Amino acid sequence: MMIELQYLGFQVGRFKVRRLMSRLKLIAKRPKQHRNPRGGKASVIAPNRLNRQFNPERINTYWSGDITYIRTQQGWLYLSVIMDLCSRKVISWAFSNKPNSELTTRTIRLAASKRKRTSGVIFHSDQGCQYTSDSFQQCLKEYKVYSSMSRAGNCLDNAVTERFFRSLKSERVNYRRYETRQQAMADIIDYIEPFYNQKRRHYKLGNISPNEYEVNLLKSA
Repeated sequence: MMIELQYLGFQVGRFKVRRLMSRLKLIAKRPKQHRNPRGGKASVIAPNRLNRQFNPERINTYWSGDITYIRTQQGWLYLSVIMDLCSRKVISWAFSNKPNSELTTRTIRLAASKRKRTSGVIFHSDQGCQYTSDSFQQCLKEYKVYSSMSRAGNCLDNAVTERFFRSLKSERVNYRRYETRQQAMADIIDYIEPFYNQKRRHYKLGNISPNEYEVNLLKSA
């Protein structure tokens, strides 16, 4: 809140913001804290090439992906995303009513189409069947992308993507009631592209958005 107000031209510190929020009875949305998992078996499909290197200096070095589910009155909607860990940008996303490898394969193809350069990229995921399937692994090979996988049951090995889903749900989805899958899809896309990629400030990026961070990288290259 303080950073956003400062960017808008207001001369405020965190204590003043805290007092104003208290006076206006504004409460920050805070996601629940989870216990830290330990250990877990390594994948037999791919090694953990990422090894929690969450801050690469260049884009198209490490991508990470995962799937989450959204409740609607029509039934579950499954969302698959791929992020560039350098900029924290969500570079592709796809939806389905089934959490299968067709969904994840479609997402990686969209990412490759948007980024163009894929040779040598390391893609990190969990050990879900959507990522260990022959069809998905073959798709990675087609684009010359190397597979990397978390240890079994260890969500911290893919913490950045997990954190994006936490933000999505705590800032948007948990405060909505979706009558249809189409309604949920439209709202989630509205969160990802106009807001998360273009406006949402990230502490790890120096309190700027993923898009702005990538623009700055290109200017300095």
